[in-house]
Order: sequence, then structure tokens, then C-alpha cells
Amino acid sequence: MDRAIKKKTWTVKRLLTIGGITALVLLIAYVVYSENGKQKLNVDAERITISEVTKGMFQENIPINGVVLPIETYYIPAIDGGRVEERYVEDGAMMKKGDPILRLSNPDVQLDLANQETQVFNTMTQMNIQKTQADVNSVAKLNELADVTNTYNEALRVYNVDKKLYAQHAIGEQEWITAQNTYQYNLRKKELAEGILHEDSISTKQQLDQAEEYYKKMQGTLGLMKQKVNGLIVRAPIDGQLTSLDAEIGMNKNKGDQLGEIDVLTSFKVRADVDEHYLSRVYNGLRGSFEFADTTYNLEIRKVFTAVKTGGTFQVDMFFLGKVPKGIRRGQTLQIKLFLSDPSQAIMVPKGGFFQQTGGNWIFKVSPDGKTAFRQDIQLNRSSPDFYEVISGLQPGDKVVTSSYDNYEHIQELVITGNK
Repeated sequence: MDRAIKKKTWTVKRLLTIGGITALVLLIAYVVYSENGKQKLNVDAERITISEVTKGMFQENIPINGVVLPIETYYIPAIDGGRVEERYVEDGAMMKKGDPILRLSNPDVQLDLANQETQVFNTMTQMNIQKTQADVNSVAKLNELADVTNTYNEALRVYNVDKKLYAQHAIGEQEWITAQNTYQYNLRKKELAEGILHEDSISTKQQLDQAEEYYKKMQGTLGLMKQKVNGLIVRAPIDGQLTSLDAEIGMNKNKGDQLGEIDVLTSFKVRADVDEHYLSRVYNGLRGSFEFADTTYNLEIRKVFTAVKTGGTFQVDMFFLGKVPKGIRRGQTLQIKLFLSDPSQAIMVPKGGFFQQTGGNWIFKVSPDGKTAFRQDIQLNRSSPDFYEVISGLQPGDKVVTSSYDNYEHIQELVITGNK
């Protein structure tokens, strides 16, 4: 006789189906929670940095690197070029103004001097000849005037005598007319001779003055030529240290080539590179400071080079305010704080890795009990090497997580573990 088999309620197939549906429901719930709920992440307190928001004196500044340079540098050019014949000193020597450094030879310059000396000598000779001829001509004109004047005086004497005699009817009319004509003729001849002598004197003076001026110009040119020849012995333009001397015996230097430098070591300046982002905010008068041998020293910008170099930086020259550090050396690198604002009261949050992920738009603010941290929207403004200025979102006394936010992008809440 057949026996009825009792059907099983929880078959394997049924269990798998129910399990699949349950897993699907849980997955959907997780997705919905992830998108609409707060994602939490447990973090160890020892692996994050918690900083306190404070209020105090804030001064915007940026770090820049500067190189110590002499207060002044004089460049020594080869004015006309030439061959290096002799070196009197070595690189690094301390020089006094006028001390010889090296000697060049330049046949063209020396030949130009000889030619100019010849021209000056010839011009001087021609001037002397011209002056002698002018003197001879003047003497001739004076002699001619003397003869004319003598003849005129005689005609005037006869004219005066005949005038009286004619009035007394002692001589005839024709004789009186002859005396008048002779007098008038010699008077005009005398006036003409005097005029010619006057004009000749003016012309002679102008010619001599022109010749004298030309001679002086040639002497000036000769002086320049002598300076060029003397310049073949290169001398220190000022007291200082000779550096960067590039002139070996036998080398040919072209006109304008750099021979070396003279550094004035009475003081120093600092040439610093500044990111081009700050070009519009950097100007003469801005100040900075640096630490050297446990002492703070102050600097001031006196010159801004606005040309942007390769690498996106421009340069400034900074001068010391007050004392210069003892032991500082040319070429030494300094770490400088350049102040872009005056000190003022501000709410500040310490700098940290959080900024790279948030851009300063939000931060994790720690709860009063220190067990959790929630996202907090903030607004930052200026910065210094150690702090950001807080405009909104935080108050003094708040504690925030300032360490790196790697992998925190979608996290809404940090659960801080390990706190005692």
C-alpha cells in the first residue's frame, strides 16, 4: 500500500531564493543610505592632527629664497678690445681705485693715436702760418692806410689854404675847384682804406677763431685717443674685491667683452625670487625678515625687476635695515619671510594637509566631547607659512582636523577612536 510523502517546507531552493532577496534588499538599503545618509569612518586619534582655532595678530607673508650679493658690483669691460699681454693680479684680489689689473695691446688704437697726433701737429702748423700771414697782411694794410692818410692830410692843408686865398680873391676859381676835388678824392680814399682795414681785421679774427676752435676739437679728440691707449691698461674703477676675472695671457678680447667685476664689500644686499602670482602685490618698501645665528634681521625691497623669468618668478633686491649679520658671505642662501600686509587681529586655523583636498571650502570640526568630527563649511582668506585667516565658519576655541583628508572625500562624519 502506497504511503503519502510529506512535502518539506524549507527546501534548499527556497532558502537560496529567500537569501538572494534579502541580500538584494540589504544592498539597495546600503546604496540608498550611502547616497542620502551620513557616511561614517572610524579614525584613530593618533593618526590625525587636531588643531585649535585661535584669534591673534596675523600678518600675511610668503616664504622666498634670497641670495646674498655685494651692495654694488662694477663691471669691467674691454672698452676697445685687444690681446691680453700681462696680468698684474689674480681673481679674488682686494683692489684700490686705480690699481692696474691687466694690460691689453691693440695696434689699431695705437695707430689711431699716432695719426691723430700728426693731424694735431699739422693743424697747429697751419694755424701759425695763417696767423703770420694775417699779421703781414695787417701790416700792409696799415702802411697803405698811413700813406693814404698822409696824402689826405696834405690835400686837407691845401684845401684850407686855398679856401682863404679864394675868399681874398688871391687865386682863381679853377685853382680853388682843383683843391676841392683833390680834397674830396683823398677823403673818400682814406675812408675806403679805413673800411677795408676794419673788414679785414674782422675777417682775419673770424678765421683765426675758427682755426682755434678746430684745433681745440682736434686736441679733444687727441685726448680721447690717449685715454683709449691708457685704457689698454685696465684699472680698478673703485675699491673692492676683484671677481670673475676672465682674461688669460694671449686671449683676444672683443670690444665690450666682460673682463671681470669689482664687488663693493662695505655692505650686502639680497636678491630674491618671488612667484609671479604676487607680481601685482610686490613693490618698493615691502619688508621681510630672516633668522641668522638665532637673531632676526630685517630687509626692505628697494628694487623690483618686473620681467618674469623662466620658471614663473621675478626678482627683487632687498637691503638690510639696521645691522648686517656678522659672518654673512657672498652667495649665501637665506630663507626670508616677505610680509604682504600689516599685522592685524584675525581668527586663524593652523595650516595642514586638509587644504589640498578641500581647497579651504570645508573642514572637519571636532565635537565638544572629542568623539566625532563633522563637515563644516568655512571661508579662508589670507595665509602665512603657519596659518590661514578664517573669514567665516569657525570661532576661536573650535577644534578641527588639519591633517591630510586622503580618502575622506565622501565621508560626512569621522568617529574618533582611541581617545582617553
